[in-house]
Amino acid sequence: MYCVREVTNDLYWVGANDHRLTLFENIHPIPRGVSYNAYLLLDEHTVLFDTVDWSACRQLLENLDHLLAGRPLDYLVINHMEPDHGASIEEILLRYPDVKVISTEKSFMLMRQFHFQVDTHELITVKEGDTYTFGSHTVTFVGAPMVHWPEAMVTFDVTNGVLFSADAFGSFIALDGKLFADEVNFDRDWIDEARRYLTNIVGKYGPHIQLLLKKAGGILDQIKYICPLHGPVWRKDLMYFIEKYDKWSRYEPEEKGIMIVYASMYGNTEAAAQALAARLCEKGCPNVAVYDVSNTHVSYLVSEAFKYSHIVLTSVTYNLGIYPVMHNFLMDLKALNLQNRTFAIIENGSWACKSGDLMQKFVDEELKNMTVLNERVSMASALGADKAAELDALADALVESVAE
Repeated sequence: MYCVREVTNDLYWVGANDHRLTLFENIHPIPRGVSYNAYLLLDEHTVLFDTVDWSACRQLLENLDHLLAGRPLDYLVINHMEPDHGASIEEILLRYPDVKVISTEKSFMLMRQFHFQVDTHELITVKEGDTYTFGSHTVTFVGAPMVHWPEAMVTFDVTNGVLFSADAFGSFIALDGKLFADEVNFDRDWIDEARRYLTNIVGKYGPHIQLLLKKAGGILDQIKYICPLHGPVWRKDLMYFIEKYDKWSRYEPEEKGIMIVYASMYGNTEAAAQALAARLCEKGCPNVAVYDVSNTHVSYLVSEAFKYSHIVLTSVTYNLGIYPVMHNFLMDLKALNLQNRTFAIIENGSWACKSGDLMQKFVDEELKNMTVLNERVSMASALGADKAAELDALADALVESVAE
């Protein structure tokens, strides 16, 4: 059964929702699913913008059959070749043998690497600034390399103001009938998953996102719709989401607040993290989030690190080093290029308390533009009453720093 929705005149969403996949890119949990978005333009010529993951190909084909109603598919525009969008390309080529394919030179290279038989079709290679007309609709192509693959582009329909934004402005969560961002409470129900998507999938490439945003700035007054490859379509309050992307890609904190992430073996280090959280709230700083690094998937931790201005690393010493999952978290922050945060440290060690110095060394030497507060809590085995003054001093320093 077909499942389509109209985006605007002549343009339809023909994608699919996926609640069966548990790990996006086989690494990031998606408990609320994900959408694969593709769009069909019914102009003088018919145009499909991107495809879907192979697992959703049947739904895409049923949607196309319904809307085309016997018409041929004339063009296939591929903005992004990653398999969750490009895996169904060859099936489209088989079903519509006369379709012409429009994409970038690097995209065609990747199609051949995936062993798609594209060279039996007419291939139209486009680059930055090229235009193409499908009837009443004219589109222009804009390069978006490393957002988040090197071949990526976005396509802007100058006729109706639709920006086909590829992986930019996307989000986890299946649409489940609600195509538009204004059909959901995005700030309540979606923003955390949108941030987790951006920071974990594209976070490393903040400068490339900034470049794309600068290009979009020149046509900002013309953009009426943003059609990403995952998540809802934007037709209202576009600047709300654009500003979020701007902030995240500049590595600026979304909120003034404190993330406490702890690594605890037997609960003693966790108790110190909870004691600090309580003191912070008592001192008038309630925007505190506490996470166990051992049982919180790192994609959520990375998202929260991009959200908050301050991060407290609370770790036991393990084999004279940083607790392994805490070290892995720090390595992910480095890989995803997190910057411009203030850190504080709580360390624990029963006979050799080393984790604090090692965490500070990592932040100082491996991360960019970070500040580490001088106040530190060091404990041997468990937090005792004799450490109350140190804990209060750390809490005071954090409250003061957040207020700056």
